[in-house]
Amino acid sequence: MKIAVLKEQAEGERRVAATPETVKKFIALGATMAVERGAGAGASCADADYEAAGATLGSRAETLNGADIILGVQGPDPASLTGMAAGAWLVAGLNPFGERARVDAYAKAGVEALAMEFMPRITRAQSMDILSSQSNLAGYKAVLDAAAEYGRAFPMMMTAAGTVSAARVFVMGVGVAGLQAIATARRLGAQVSATDVRSATKEQIQSLGAKPIFVENVAGIEGEGSGGYAGEMSPEYQKAQAELVSGHIAKQDIVITTALIPGRPAPRLISAAQVASMKPGSVIVDLAVEQGGNVEGAVAGEVVTVSGVKIVGHRNVAGRLAADASALFSRNLYNFLNAFWDKETGKPVLDAEIGDAIRLTKDGAVVNARLLS
Repeated sequence: MKIAVLKEQAEGERRVAATPETVKKFIALGATMAVERGAGAGASCADADYEAAGATLGSRAETLNGADIILGVQGPDPASLTGMAAGAWLVAGLNPFGERARVDAYAKAGVEALAMEFMPRITRAQSMDILSSQSNLAGYKAVLDAAAEYGRAFPMMMTAAGTVSAARVFVMGVGVAGLQAIATARRLGAQVSATDVRSATKEQIQSLGAKPIFVENVAGIEGEGSGGYAGEMSPEYQKAQAELVSGHIAKQDIVITTALIPGRPAPRLISAAQVASMKPGSVIVDLAVEQGGNVEGAVAGEVVTVSGVKIVGHRNVAGRLAADASALFSRNLYNFLNAFWDKETGKPVLDAEIGDAIRLTKDGAVVNARLLS
């Protein structure tokens, strides 16, 4: 069983799908590991460390030659996948909804593509969940990005020259990224408030020492979607939420938005008028900018100033912490393959619950129900 680790091709992508740590673990399972030269450079993983762990280094063609499993962070160009074993697995974050043409190309290439972001949110799959591991880091980094752009201190400071007021931080969307953003902003000494469409998150917000901001007395606003994700808000809720946010956001120094709906454009949470209501020098960080953005005026890959407010739209936020992001991502992949590793055959064998959920292509066809519906 040969496992290939490829150097990422996407612009600005510094993460790697296997670290020397997980290479050792795969070899202990009985796998042969091949790593493309320079694959880990952006994540501070040197070629020499991979060799010391037992991997063979080579060119992309050499790495892919005869590979049974190909590991990636983002989906590689299908045209670059040549020489691997028939029916080879591609295990990576494949962005199936945003890159449907690429999924079709994987099917045509005979690859069995497994999208790790389709991992079901069930207890036994928690250690395999790349969305959670990467979102956790993104929430943390979003606060640091906000602090870097904000021209003032976060904590209250009492000095002989006078008092510096604590920054007011508002987090919109309390999933994994939002919860980490709350915790990080609190550690930095900010006054933190947060909101979400799921009422069940109120206790989570309070447990982190933040103030929950919720619409009250509007029916049908639970917002609980399938698999633990947020669903779309009802029109009634959207109106009530806009009114509540408009009053609250004008008082904030920093706003961090994290709302995403799988397979759909990110919901618009902040309008241009609401941006204009904020004080000059305020900062908004839009973690959903790559899926259309939660904030009107946000630009993917840029920091723009609108009405005196900085709107931060960095791409691939978790990837900006490449070493830690790679360590977590690579463990997710190892935990996944290890959980299904069959010692007798020396390869992983998927069950229906997880296999059917994440398998996009097989035997030359797209087979995932979420892409066929």
